[in-house]
Amino acid sequence: MTTEETTLDKIRTRPRFKMFTHLTKEEYAVNLKKYLAEHKTEFSGNINKEVATIWVETKDDNYWKPRLALRVEIEDDETVIRGIFGPSSAVWTFFMFLYFTFSIFWMTFFTMYYVEKQIKSAEYPWALSASFVMLFFILLTYIAARFGQHKGKDEMLKLRQFAEESTLQFEKKII
Repeated sequence: MTTEETTLDKIRTRPRFKMFTHLTKEEYAVNLKKYLAEHKTEFSGNINKEVATIWVETKDDNYWKPRLALRVEIEDDETVIRGIFGPSSAVWTFFMFLYFTFSIFWMTFFTMYYVEKQIKSAEYPWALSASFVMLFFILLTYIAARFGQHKGKDEMLKLRQFAEESTLQFEKKII
């Protein structure tokens, strides 16, 4: 098994990695289910032969309770397991909604300011200030996401270890 990770993967909002193995999709899904059953006190998840979603069992459930999505694909006669860390789909959708909304407002306010300057009008003196406020909200959303990642770092490390151990344990049995 080999693992591939770039610097960009570490600074993303949803960090990711890629593993290569000689297991088939079906073997990997079966082995992942076995590994999850062996560690059911520590991890939970949903697994099929295409996608698996794993999370760490904890007593508290904060907004950035990390989940590891493992997507299994075939590339060049080798099985590729792509891992993506992220919050629950509801939290991810909420953050994307915030980014989208603030970005649209920023573009609107900045366009109002730009057009006002082009036609030498003074109807929207607040537009530039409002665009900076939207940039501040975008930055605040990003900081909240990074804070959540920082809070969930230990769980993300456990999930990464889960992904590597579950693949290595069964790959060694085949070899």
